Amino acid sequence: MSPLNFTHILTQAVDELSESESYQGLFHQHKDGEPLPSARVLCDIIELARSILFPGYYGNSTVNSRTLKYHIGVNTEKLFDLLSEQILAGLCFEGGDDCHGCTTKQREDASRMAAKFISRLPYLRKKLATDVEAAYNGDPAAHSFGEVIFCYPAIKAISNYRIAHELLLLGVPLIPRIITEMAHSETGIDIHPAAEIGDHFAIDHGTGVVIGATSIIGNNVKLYQGVTLGAKSFPLDEEGKPIKGIPRHPILEDNVIVYSNATILGRITVGRDATVGGNIWVTEDVPPRSRIVQTKAKK
Repeated sequence: MSPLNFTHILTQAVDELSESESYQGLFHQHKDGEPLPSARVLCDIIELARSILFPGYYGNSTVNSRTLKYHIGVNTEKLFDLLSEQILAGLCFEGGDDCHGCTTKQREDASRMAAKFISRLPYLRKKLATDVEAAYNGDPAAHSFGEVIFCYPAIKAISNYRIAHELLLLGVPLIPRIITEMAHSETGIDIHPAAEIGDHFAIDHGTGVVIGATSIIGNNVKLYQGVTLGAKSFPLDEEGKPIKGIPRHPILEDNVIVYSNATILGRITVGRDATVGGNIWVTEDVPPRSRIVQTKAKK
């Protein structure tokens, strides 16, 4: 085939891809002065947040008790600047076609949200400390808290989730979902930022864990790899489209353990101190202090 024929094929592809019918709903038209969310910058934000929450384990490893306040101060200022810009990008993106450049109010809102988030970092550290403790106490193979923080993918996924959840509670659009999907790509653990999760939350191994948006998880809950907290069905509206925002994922009360590859579906409740065995489907309420396991086949 001659170069001329190749040119014809490329030109035809460009023409077809440029037709409005082909990209409807798939094209975001940039507007001057409007920032776009950046996965690279959000990675920097997560690294900064982790370096503040777990000093010495992330970021500058030479930090000590004498220089700790200085390093946290520098990182907090960087975090505020980067996060303000990314929140602004999320606000502008959410505005859609009706948004013509970022407004002064949006910029003020973005800075206010970033400052409010930073004010919640001491609270986040306390929550994450319980998660580290739960992982350490729940795994005989763990030799120290440091090993858990350095090595365990669950701590990375849970820290991303807790950061994203706080941003979501502040009303930040889009950015929280990007942050949890970054952890999903990194660890194989998929936690929706809207899920509600209590203290001392542990995920052992973690690969393949899925926690849906309306899930509610109490304190001292432990999940093993492959666990799904999902929806059983999706009610449809008059146009046949899924109704959004309704509770459709499970509630796990305090001290629940769910073993590997269990699938729990629908708005059901797994009662306090219950245990769900591995490789089973659960679609009905589980009473408190009960133990649900596979039924052995009769010979």
